Amino acid sequence: MSRMLQAPGRYIQGAGAIHEIGSHAEKFGKKALLTGGKTAMGQCGDSIAVSLKKAGVGCLTEGFKGECSDQEIKRLVNLAKSGGCDLIIAAGGGKVIDTGKAVAYEMKVPVVIVPTIAATDAPCSALSVIYTEEGVFSRYLVLPNNPQCVLVDTAVVAKAPAHYLVSGMGDALATFWEADTCAKSCKPNALNGSTPPTLSAIALARLCYDTLLEHGVSAKLAVERQVVTPAVEAIVEANTLLSGLGFESGGLAGSHSVHNGLTVLEKSHGKLHGEKVAFGVLTQLVMEGRPSEDLEEVLGFCLDVGLPVCMEDLGIPKPTREEIRKVAEATTAPGETIHATWFTVTADHVEAAMWAADAIGKKYKEEV
Repeated sequence: MSRMLQAPGRYIQGAGAIHEIGSHAEKFGKKALLTGGKTAMGQCGDSIAVSLKKAGVGCLTEGFKGECSDQEIKRLVNLAKSGGCDLIIAAGGGKVIDTGKAVAYEMKVPVVIVPTIAATDAPCSALSVIYTEEGVFSRYLVLPNNPQCVLVDTAVVAKAPAHYLVSGMGDALATFWEADTCAKSCKPNALNGSTPPTLSAIALARLCYDTLLEHGVSAKLAVERQVVTPAVEAIVEANTLLSGLGFESGGLAGSHSVHNGLTVLEKSHGKLHGEKVAFGVLTQLVMEGRPSEDLEEVLGFCLDVGLPVCMEDLGIPKPTREEIRKVAEATTAPGETIHATWFTVTADHVEAAMWAADAIGKKYKEEV
C-alpha cells in the first residue's frame, strides 16, 4: 500500500510577482505560447510579454475561446506546434488553466500557470477537467506531471470581482471534507491511485479549512476594495496552493461529484465552479451523516462569505423531482469520485441528501 504527495515544481505568490515571470520561464523554454481570455490578457498580457522579452524568451499570443474542450485543446496544440513553441503559459481562470495544462501534456512541454483570479484550485494540480463545447462536464484528464511553475500576483487577483475569490473559497471548502472521507475509506485516490492519503496531505487539507474559517470574511472585504492584505495573501494561498495540494493528494469524494452532476442542468451554468462545489459539500455532509455542529459550521461560513446553501442560490429556485434525479444519477456515474466514500453510494442517497441539504440551508438562512 503506497502513499503519494504531488506538488508543482515551484510556487510563487505576491503582489507584483507577474514582473518576475521571465526569470522563471527562461528555465523551461525558449518560446512560449501565451493564452488567456480577454480580461486576463488585458490585466497582465503586456507585463508577461515585457518580462519574457527581458529574459530572452520568445512569445506567441493566442486568445482563449472560453471552454476547456477537446476542440479548443487541439486548436491551441496546432498553433503552438506551427509556431515552434516549447513552453505553454496559461493566464486566467480555471478553464484556461486546465486547457493550458492539457495543451502542454499533448505537446510534452513544460507549462507555467498564471492565475488572475483565485476562483479554483486548478493551478497546482496534475489534472484538467474537460467539458463539452456546451459546458457540460465530460471527463477528468489525469496528467503525469504537475505544472512546472505556478505564479500568482495577488495584486492582480485583488482587482478581480470579489465573487471569484469567494468561489475559490467554495472550492477550497471541499478540500478537508473530501480528504477526510478518503482517509476514512482508504479507497484508492481516483487521481493518483495511492491509498490512504499521506499525513502531509491531511494536514494541508486541514490547514486549508482552518485558514478559510479564520481569514475568509476579512479577505473578501479587502478584495471588495481591491487591496492586498495578509488575509488576502492567506486566502489566495488556501484557494490555490493548500487546496490544490490537499485535493490532489488527499483525494476527491462527494462534493466535486455533486458539482459534476449539477452541470447537467443548464440553469446551473451561470454559477461558478466553487459555488456548486460549496453546495456539494453540504450535500456530502448530509449524505455521510456528519455531526450537526460540522454542518452548522460550514453553513455559517458559507453565509458569512456569500456561498450558496440551497438550490435557489444556485439559480434553481423550484427544482423538479426529475431534475434532481437527473443530477443524482450523473453524480453517481461510474468512475465518479463520490464512490470514494466509505459506504456504497447510490443515486437514491444523493437525491435524498440534496433535498435535505436544500431544506436545511433554507431554514438556516431564515434563522440567521
